[in-house]
Amino acid sequence: MSHHTWIINLSVLLGFGPFRQYVVNPSWEAAKGLKMAGLGLGIEVHIKEIPVSYAKSQQTFSLCDGQVVIHLGIAPGAKGITLEQTGKNHCYKDRDVSGLCPDRHCCIEGGPERLDSIIDMRSLSKHLKSMGLDVIYSRDAGRYLCDFVYYYSLYRGQGKAALIHVPASGSVASSERLVPQLQTVIQAVLRQLDRRAHTTSGQVENNKENILHKT
Repeated sequence: MSHHTWIINLSVLLGFGPFRQYVVNPSWEAAKGLKMAGLGLGIEVHIKEIPVSYAKSQQTFSLCDGQVVIHLGIAPGAKGITLEQTGKNHCYKDRDVSGLCPDRHCCIEGGPERLDSIIDMRSLSKHLKSMGLDVIYSRDAGRYLCDFVYYYSLYRGQGKAALIHVPASGSVASSERLVPQLQTVIQAVLRQLDRRAHTTSGQVENNKENILHKT
């Protein structure tokens, strides 16, 4: 059996704290469940609870530089897991738990209107559906804290981030069902990132060899 060297060996899972009627946020419970269960693949997992506050949420990212950041949020009314492709920069008009909105209703002043993850969520969702998982592809993360921190993470990490929305209630929202499904989803995300990293690494080595041959 050939040995595979993982370029990605560390990931951070970010769940959200309480807000509105969600005294216990299912996204944070999912993050804690994943920390206990692990992701396998030799991946080290760190978790961090993000306050549902525009100002305070951005302070979390000083701990995440250079790491794969996977956000877990909730999607009330959703019946399955939603993979978000895009974060948006403007129109954050819903108030956070402190009763505040970001300055100018904007995440990064002067930043692009939208940013996409380097992860191909569409192909990933098709692959996961073929495995029998109830997964939804989305390009609209809702313009609240999930969308806000996702954009900020994509901006800081040059697209190397993911946002996964989980149901807020229903049978899929129970830890017994949700955690194993999230393990499968996040493993697929990390495999795609790892393939991309290996491809990039191989291209760099080939470029170096070509330069050496020319000199």
